[in-house]
Formats: sequence, C-alpha cells, structure tokens
Amino acid sequence: MKPIQVGLLGIGTVGGGVFTVLERNQDEILRRAGRGIRIHTVADLNVERAKEVVQGHAQVVSNARAVIANPEIDIVVELIGGYGIAKDLVLEAIAAGKHVVTANKALIAVYGNEIFKAAHAKGVMVAFEAAVAGGIPIIKALREGLTANRIEWIAGIINGTTNFILSEMRDKGLDFATVLKEAQRLGYAEADPTFDIEGIDAAHKVTIMSAIAFGIPMQFEKAHVEGITKLAATDIKYAEQLGYRIKLLGITKKTQAGVELRVHPTLIPAKRLIANVEGAMNAVQVFGDAVGTTLYYGKGAGSEPTASAVIADLVDVTRLMTADPENRVPHLAFQPNAVHDTIVLPIGEITTSYYLRLRVADQAGVLAEITKILASHGVSIDALLQKEADEGESQTDLVMLTHETKEKHMLAAIAEIQDLKTVVGELVKIRLENLS
Repeated sequence: MKPIQVGLLGIGTVGGGVFTVLERNQDEILRRAGRGIRIHTVADLNVERAKEVVQGHAQVVSNARAVIANPEIDIVVELIGGYGIAKDLVLEAIAAGKHVVTANKALIAVYGNEIFKAAHAKGVMVAFEAAVAGGIPIIKALREGLTANRIEWIAGIINGTTNFILSEMRDKGLDFATVLKEAQRLGYAEADPTFDIEGIDAAHKVTIMSAIAFGIPMQFEKAHVEGITKLAATDIKYAEQLGYRIKLLGITKKTQAGVELRVHPTLIPAKRLIANVEGAMNAVQVFGDAVGTTLYYGKGAGSEPTASAVIADLVDVTRLMTADPENRVPHLAFQPNAVHDTIVLPIGEITTSYYLRLRVADQAGVLAEITKILASHGVSIDALLQKEADEGESQTDLVMLTHETKEKHMLAAIAEIQDLKTVVGELVKIRLENLS
C-alpha cells in the first residue's frame, strides 16, 4: 500500500525530532499504522538548514502554501507556532481537504473552536496530542481512555520551566530572579520567558484539557491566570514546614455552578505524588467518578518527547482516514452537537483553601483581631504557624492555612485585615488544593 505522504511546516527543534524519530522507527510505525508514513515535503524559511536535517530524504521548499497545494500530500503537520500565519495555514490546509496535526497549544486554545468547526464541515481530522504536556498522552487519555467517566477535576504541572524554577527555589533557598537567570543559562527558560513564568503557556494547555474533559468550547479568554514572578522563597520555606509544596498548577473543575478554569501557584500536600514532580518534568492528575485518581507523568517538552506525540497523531490519522467522519473520535471527545457552552466561573466564585502570610506587630491581641475578621467572613483557620520575633525586632511573621471558602469572601476578609495598623506590608495569599 502506498505510504501516507506528510507535509511538514517548520523543521526546528520539534520538526527535526519528528523527522528523526519517524525515520528511525519506520518499521515499528508501519506495523502499527498498517501502512508507511513518509515526510514528502518540508517547508521552512531556512531552506539550507532544512536540507541539512532531511539529508535528501524529503523535498524542501520555502513556501508553506506550496505544501498545502500539493495534491500528493495527505496530512499537513504544523510546527510553526503562534497565532498568526499558523492559523491561516491550518485553515487553508483544512479547506484543501488535508488532515492536520499540530503541536500548537496557543492556536488550539484560542482558535480551536473555529478550526474544529471548519474541519468537521470538511470531514477532515485535526490532531493535537503534542499541544499539551509534550510526550505524555494526556489528550488521548481524556478523549478515549477515560471516556466512561464523568471527569470531576484536573490538576496539572504543565510547564517545565516554572516547575524547574520552583524546584530550584525549594532545594537551594534562592529567590525567583536568581533561579530564572540560572534556568536561562541552562536552556530551561527562553530569553523572553514571559509566556512561561506568567502562566500563559499553562493556561493554554489547561484550557484545552478543560474543553475535552467537560465537553465545552475553548474559552481561554475566561481563564484566571497568575504566574510565579511574585512568589517568595520565604513562602516556599513556610509551606514546607507545614507539610506542603508550592507548584504552578493548571486547574479545572466541574461544579454545580459551572467550570473552574485557573492557573496559579498552589500549595499541595507533600505526600501527594504530584507534589514530588521535580525539575522540568510534567504531570497531570485527573479524577473521574468511575476510575478515581489517575496520574500521568513524563517529559513535557523537548525534541523527541514532543515528536513522539506528533507521530502518534500521524498514526491515528492514518488508521482513521478511511473511516466515516461521523464515526471518528470527536475533536473535543463529545459529539459536536453535544458540546455545551457551560459558564466558566469568575475567580471570585471559586472555592478552595488558602495559605496566608502576614507581617504583624509582635504584641498581644493581634491574632485575636485577625481571626475575628476572618470569622466574620465565614473563614475558619485549619493550621497556624507563628514565628517568634528575632531579638530586638518588633515584628514577626504569622502564617495561616484556612479551610475551604469562596474567593470573594477571602478577598473581603483580606481587605479588612490589610487595613489593621498592626499588619505591616502586603498580605501574601496563595491558594491551597488537597487533590484528594
């Protein structure tokens, strides 16, 4: 049988990995897919570099539209990234009747609704396993492996750069700025790390997982996003003393009121497996009503781990190309007419526990005053850590963990506490999830 012909748009780090792994494991892939999968043409603006990678085993062009227009190409793999030209090329490939594989989480999170609608109308597939958590097959798990379940929540460490930074801050007691520079030196962080450290990359990924888990449209613009730039080594230390670790989590939950969709630093009990995911590794924890808790762990980025997911998508598309479009796995797991526009809750309506750190005057009655304010807003204390003031100091740290409460109630209490004359500086608030 004639091999499937693939057009590769972009042959940078991931594209090079796709080419290398596909060539190396061609026999295994043939046995699994039932026919060969071959990269026919590569489009890249740097033609000379592309030719060095493919070594004469594929055609190289500078114009991506030439790949889309080629009638011999069955599947277009988009590895350009970003929102701009990548979106245009994906939609043009769909209009030309090509199946599409992409690793572009930003594109899917922001424009996925439009792209999937176009693909459904044209009867072609858009596969995007590599868009979330690199080599971890979390999209397939959510869309297929857990399809019998009512997914209740997902919590994921889905950005390796921030996890590396937080691991180093905890292990070495260093501040954020110092560790960021080291992460850049080692290649874990980009020269401009904004998308990673501000939580935007993780928000793209949790938006995609939320849509698949709950059968809702992509709603990236409604996600609450906080990064790690304001996180202090002091809070990591106190969290450790209380039996917790701080991770940047992407969290999505289905509640009676709607869907929670948020990214922020989070305290997790140190005994949880996900709390012990260190360095640049990724992990996603999913809770389904039938299966309970499942955990998916592995490399979330890199040339060959991401290539593994791209090629898995190529195999899936190859297997299903001849299937009736109505009998394929839906893009968002649920049938298109069963995707519901469920409300995404504003952050004030979410319910969780909290870590609070205050710098307070070292005098009698301060704690009673603070707990009275918290109680008036329905917030109760679960644990307390009060550091003795250093000799000659008139101020000390007060650290509290609360029971669950609505964010809007917590914010109202914090506003009152912040006005107390005995509270010095800005109160630190970090959300806490038990993930049980």
